[in-house]
Amino acid sequence: MRKEKLKFLVFSLMVFGLSIAFQGCARLDDVPFINETLEEYKFDEYEEDPEFPLPDGMYDVDMSMVTELTLQSQGEDESEATNIAAIYVGDVTTINQDSIIVYCHGQSLHMDVYWPRVKLLAHCGGKHRYGVLEMDYRGYGKSEGTPTEQGMIEDVKACLRWLQSQGANNNRVFIYGFSLGTAPSTYTAANFDEFKPRKLILEAPFASAQNLGQESTLINFNTKYITDISFANAEEIKKVNQPFCLLHGEEDDYLKISNGEIIYKNYNGPYSEFHRIPGADHGGEMGIPPAMGFEEYLNTIHNFLSN
Repeated sequence: MRKEKLKFLVFSLMVFGLSIAFQGCARLDDVPFINETLEEYKFDEYEEDPEFPLPDGMYDVDMSMVTELTLQSQGEDESEATNIAAIYVGDVTTINQDSIIVYCHGQSLHMDVYWPRVKLLAHCGGKHRYGVLEMDYRGYGKSEGTPTEQGMIEDVKACLRWLQSQGANNNRVFIYGFSLGTAPSTYTAANFDEFKPRKLILEAPFASAQNLGQESTLINFNTKYITDISFANAEEIKKVNQPFCLLHGEEDDYLKISNGEIIYKNYNGPYSEFHRIPGADHGGEMGIPPAMGFEEYLNTIHNFLSN
C-alpha cells in the first residue's frame, strides 16, 4: 500500500503545483523527499511498512556485524557540516581488504524501510561476502538537516570519504542506487574523482525531472517553472566510464521503463547490461527483487560485480 499512497501524494502535489505555479505561489522542490525522522533504527523489529518481506531465516544477518555511524556531510559552499546517519554491515576491521556495496535508497521515509534490501545485498555471493554501507539522506531517519538534491550528493560523498578514511580500495567499492537514490549514485560515479566507485548499478531510475514532469502531466511542461531540481541521470550517465548495470521492471508504472531506456542509450562506457524484468513493478512486493526471485536477483548482482 505504501507505493500507491506515495504515487497519489506525488501526483496530487504535482497537479496542485501546476495549478498555482503560474501565479507565483509555490515551488515543488521538496516533493521528491518523503522523509520521516527517527530517534532509533529498529532493523528486524521494524514492522510498520518494510518494503517487502523476506523468507523467515533465509537472509538474516549477524547483528554483531551491523555498525551504526554518524558521518559529517559538507559541501564546498556550506559553512558547517551536517550529521548524517549510516550503517555498515560487515567487519569494519577489514574494510581495507573487502569489497563493498554503497547502497543509496529510494524516497521513502528512512533506512528501516529498506532494511530487507540491505539484508539481501549482505548475502550477495554468500553471507557477508560484500560489506554494505547505507546512509539516510539529510532529514531522513536520524540524519539532521533538510533533504535537497545537492545535499543527497554530499551525503553520498561523505560515505565514500569515510570508506576512504578506513582504507577501502575504490577498485573494490561499488555504488548501487534505487529510484531516488539513482540520482546521487549516478552523479558520484560520474564526477567524484576523489574516490570513484569501480562499478555502477541503477535500479528503476528516472531520466530527469523534466522527463518525470512530462510523463506525470501528459503535456510538454517545463518543470523549471515549479522546481530547481534536475535529477539529470540521462546527462550524467554520459560521463560514467565504469561498467554499468541497469535493472528496470517492465510493469513499473511509477517510473516507466522508458526512463531506463533513455539512460541506457546515453551510456558511453566500456561495458553495460540491461535487465528488463517481466512482471516487476517499481517496488514493494512486486518490485524487482521479489519479482525476479531473491536468488536470481542476488546472482545477477554478484555476476556483474565479480566479472
